[in-house]
Amino acid sequence: MAEKKTAKKSKSKTPQTLVIVESPTKAHTIEKYLGPGYVVKASVGHLIDLPKSRMAIDIENGFLPTYRIMKEKESLVSTLQKECRGKEVYLATDPDREGEAIAYHLARMLGLSLNDLNRIEFNEITKSAVKKALDNPHKIDMQMVNSQECRRMIDRILGFKLSKLLQRKIGSKSAGRVQSVALKLICDLEKEIKNFVPVKYYEAEAI
Repeated sequence: MAEKKTAKKSKSKTPQTLVIVESPTKAHTIEKYLGPGYVVKASVGHLIDLPKSRMAIDIENGFLPTYRIMKEKESLVSTLQKECRGKEVYLATDPDREGEAIAYHLARMLGLSLNDLNRIEFNEITKSAVKKALDNPHKIDMQMVNSQECRRMIDRILGFKLSKLLQRKIGSKSAGRVQSVALKLICDLEKEIKNFVPVKYYEAEAI
């Protein structure tokens, strides 16, 4: 009787390393670069923010902010929390203060230690740049995180207090950390133009 041979079923390996970037397009490209053993997901920007309905900053007690998971990101946060279980996690958000803050909030939501070397950065989406970043992980830069948080709180304080005042007084839509200063520069220049007094002058050339 001929011996029957059965083909061995290949077991698919579950990725052991999770890399989180901001852009879904980047995630797809980077996952192709890294190959088997890696899964790459996108945060699609910030996942938490100050709630829109109130100031959410305790100005009287050290400017303590109260953050909330953005409603449209709740299911994504849940997905990332499930995805990171049993995996090594690298936070590859953008290399700027906004990206650093996103990495920090991801670490908090996913239960990662801030002492871990789990932050990676690259300035170009190439295979060599991504591999080099993975070979040189570092801690989350808390000074950058604090810088972003300061920027966000100034936006909120100015926006909440000045916008309401301007709406009552002059019917303006909003005020802000950047737009208000830019508007003042424009107004100052317009005043200079209006107040300019033309003066006749003559040029003489001689040989």
